Amino acid sequence: MCSVSLIAVAGLIAPPMLAQEAQPAPAKAKRLKTVTITATKRSESAQDVPVTVTALDSQELEQLGVKNFTDYLVQMPGVTAGGSGPGQNTIYIRGLASTTPNLTVAGVAGLSPNVSFYLDEQPLAQPGRNLDVYAADIERVEVLSGPQGTLFGASSQAGTVRMITNKPSFDGFGANFKASTAFTDGGEMSNSVEAMINVPVNDKLALRGVIYNDTQGGYIDNVGGTLTVEDSARFRPEGAVRANGVPVNAQRAGFQAGADLSNVNFVAANNSNIVENDINDTTYQGFRLSGMYRINEDWDLLVSHSQQKIDAEGVFAADPELDDYDIVRFTPENIEDKFHNTAWTLEGRIGALEAVYTGAYTDRTTDQVVDYSDYLFVGQYLPYYICDGSVTYPASGVDPAGTCYAPNLSVNSHSETKVQTHELRFNTPEEYRWRATFGGFFSDLELAERNDFVYPGSTMVQGFGTQTGFAPNYPLTNTDVTGEVGSAYPGYYSQPGPFPAGVIFRNDIKRTDKQVGIFGETSFDITDQFSLTLGARYYDVEVDLEGSANSSFYNLGTDTDAQRAGTNISFIYGPNGPAGAPDKAATDGVILKATGEWTPTDDLLFYATYSEGFRPGLLNRPGGRQGPGNYVVPYDVDTDEVKNYELGWKTELFDNSLRFNGSAFFVEIDGLQTTIFDPSIVNLFFSDNAANAEIKGIEGDFTWAPEAVDGLTVAGAFSLLDTEITEVLVPTDDVVKGEELAFAPAYQGNVRVRYEWDLEQEIAGQRLTAHVMPQVVFSDSSYTDVIEINKMEIDGYVTVGGTLGVTADNWGAELYVKNLTNEYAELGGNFVFDRERVTPMRPRTIGIRVSYSY
Repeated sequence: MCSVSLIAVAGLIAPPMLAQEAQPAPAKAKRLKTVTITATKRSESAQDVPVTVTALDSQELEQLGVKNFTDYLVQMPGVTAGGSGPGQNTIYIRGLASTTPNLTVAGVAGLSPNVSFYLDEQPLAQPGRNLDVYAADIERVEVLSGPQGTLFGASSQAGTVRMITNKPSFDGFGANFKASTAFTDGGEMSNSVEAMINVPVNDKLALRGVIYNDTQGGYIDNVGGTLTVEDSARFRPEGAVRANGVPVNAQRAGFQAGADLSNVNFVAANNSNIVENDINDTTYQGFRLSGMYRINEDWDLLVSHSQQKIDAEGVFAADPELDDYDIVRFTPENIEDKFHNTAWTLEGRIGALEAVYTGAYTDRTTDQVVDYSDYLFVGQYLPYYICDGSVTYPASGVDPAGTCYAPNLSVNSHSETKVQTHELRFNTPEEYRWRATFGGFFSDLELAERNDFVYPGSTMVQGFGTQTGFAPNYPLTNTDVTGEVGSAYPGYYSQPGPFPAGVIFRNDIKRTDKQVGIFGETSFDITDQFSLTLGARYYDVEVDLEGSANSSFYNLGTDTDAQRAGTNISFIYGPNGPAGAPDKAATDGVILKATGEWTPTDDLLFYATYSEGFRPGLLNRPGGRQGPGNYVVPYDVDTDEVKNYELGWKTELFDNSLRFNGSAFFVEIDGLQTTIFDPSIVNLFFSDNAANAEIKGIEGDFTWAPEAVDGLTVAGAFSLLDTEITEVLVPTDDVVKGEELAFAPAYQGNVRVRYEWDLEQEIAGQRLTAHVMPQVVFSDSSYTDVIEINKMEIDGYVTVGGTLGVTADNWGAELYVKNLTNEYAELGGNFVFDRERVTPMRPRTIGIRVSYSY
């Protein structure tokens, strides 16, 4: 991954000044722009910071057409994403990844991210669903690679991604307007508009606002198909080879493998009524309003409020067994993801100290419908719920007979996330030989999630001759737990009476993550050329689950309603959970960082870093279950420990015409958190510190603005990775020593060339500048998981794009193309349900962008 920004030339070279007799020649203008970042919680030039950081500034974000999560990650080698569409992605840096993100194991029961996402000063990384903030009026995006936990806390284990917004300015009134329209090959048209205004009300108050609407046309087609329960894992024989090449072992062979099914009536799920092209259209809508108030000469207060809503239809994955961009789904899918965010920063001075207090509050709600039919291919018990009892449990010596209803399964998911964060920090003066940054941090995240698993066929099955249709699933009650009559307990969304028809399972859980941290970094200039930085953070993180997972395990037609409510218990979280189970997953400790820095000249910087990272642990749903030998599924999973050893360099060569930055690193991972499904241990998903691993890599970037060619800039970046599981800690064959980690391509990179030149024409007295910028982005193949039965290979790709346009003093127009060669580039994928599902890059897209500034 790049170490520092892929920075374009600040502009055309300043015209030479006429030398006057007996006067010294003026200093030569720098060809490469200085980018200011806050990676060390101070404002510094990226070239002066001994940290591996990539920064795309506002100019580059605009040049590259960056709008959302996927757009900026694809520009940064070494940064990858797993997930399934807008608002559902997880970031990975330097290949530190293990498990495919998935609805049924994400959210409240999922692993915490190991890359933290920051919106300005607020960490917003969430299990399973990173906040997908639209890049409107953004100052820059910073990616800090390697553990950043001393300054940025939990989940900054592999790195930190920071989106920095533009702040209100007192420099004068300003406004701009941007619009674009684009056409996707084989897909729908896309359109976007964005408007910004900056108003200095007086010398004390300045306001800034931005509003946007971006509709992105779909390109995935839902094609016709059918599906029956005959394809269920229940009837799958041992030795059958999956699409990923892994054969079915004895533990995963079907309970009724080899059964004579000739007398079974398999009713097919048929999607003919929802077949449609371009199903995955998406709309981002939102605004942000911020105000800067100058309290006095020493103190400023910044307050901002933003709202955003994502409406996405369909699915963003395709089936590689079908034509490109095709998939078969049996339920109309959609997600509505909206958030409100209010943040504030009070900044000033107390004597010689710079003091900063920053806080934020975010309220996020998601509602989603997901097609769950693929679960059929791994669900051994699924036919029990949608097949007659005479099929799944025939009498001894009798062949299965009866009806298996259509497996058109779905999940209705509702989640509510509330996050508040507070940080108070102090900086000593930057000019001191001995400098320090220190402070304290507190965050409180509450994630409440309800997942209803809907099996429509369950309302029609014939039990064992006693009842038609599954009796309704009931919420867990206090009577079930304590024997005392009480209201619904402890589901966060529990409701009286039965759940909606067809809801066979309900996960109804509230997760709370609380974090307290005390941190500090201090730097000492040993000489003019040598400096030493030491950092540490004490952390205390508690993860708590409350609620229950209910399912319909009871006798059809014979149990009373009260009995059904008492026998549908799967799991209970919280104080009334299993005996011996902890109430919380608590993690505390101290992580360290040390950096030695050598600056032989103003244009050369070399550094060596040792750093550590952590992320919260979690509670296990099937904790306490006995596995092979002496292994017991842990109730709580500990943080995985990351130790990073790194050598880096930052250089500006040839009279500031070439910038080349990079780093080489070695990472040790102890107790990598992984989600596993292995029936030889327990017939449920569980998490554990499953393996130790190593990562070796080199990353770098360059920007070249040759003096011989005015207006030309060549920029590129690369990442080389070698990852390996070195030891397996859980008695499973699903994690294999010597295999590589997930989402870790052996190489990635990009190269772009931008050439700008003045045109002789003028419009309304404004000189015109033209530009052309081709770009190539490439990646090697990678795997989606470390779990052998769940992983599939994502193919490598090479894509080409570019822009051609003109700009004047206050307007611009640009023609752009993405994925010019129409490469079917696989950005992600999963094999969780024994079927390959890939997330492809948008097909060739040609569009035009216009902008006007005042």
